[in-house]
Amino acid sequence: METKLLNLTGKEIGKYELPEAVFNIKPDLHFLHEAVKYYLANKHRGTASTKTRGEISGGGKKPWKQKGTGRARAGSTRSPVWRGGGVVFGPRPHSYRQDMSPVKRQAALIDALSSKQADGAILMVENFDMKDVKTKALAEFYKAQALDGKRLLFIMDKPEKNFLKASRNIPNAGWSLATNLNAYEVLRHGRLIFTVSGMTALVNNLKKED
Repeated sequence: METKLLNLTGKEIGKYELPEAVFNIKPDLHFLHEAVKYYLANKHRGTASTKTRGEISGGGKKPWKQKGTGRARAGSTRSPVWRGGGVVFGPRPHSYRQDMSPVKRQAALIDALSSKQADGAILMVENFDMKDVKTKALAEFYKAQALDGKRLLFIMDKPEKNFLKASRNIPNAGWSLATNLNAYEVLRHGRLIFTVSGMTALVNNLKKED
């Protein structure tokens, strides 16, 4: 499965053979949905918390006498029906964590990558080597590939300092090491831009986990 190989100016300099076992699989949409739920659940911190009437300070004194005032009986200002009182059945800190086996996570990543390739959203770049830290240097690449307004994910085998600094001011752009890539990050970005070394690292990592 061939795709264009580009340089950092956006010009085609050759062809690149994408591995069929990673980019030519019919994705299971239901399975991808489950994988996204897994990643989102594990990003959920679960720290929301409210206090019950027993945890709020004060309220030990009866607001007024039981009878003769014409008002409803009240035993504490910390009752849930009072302003500043406790909360009934409010959120408490707890874990939202879900489990998914490494085999399933890998299968979900392959499904997501195949889905992106089917949409024509995979781009291959020779490398991200930049001598100067200038965002302007990436403008040519963006213009040539009509990437303005797209959510991009740059994928490499190791951090390229100059490139990462130059891309900081680009809106909707992120980056990831190939070995850290997951199905959620693949699906939430509109375009995936791999370096050749990044693609090699990804394929080797997938083979290692087989």
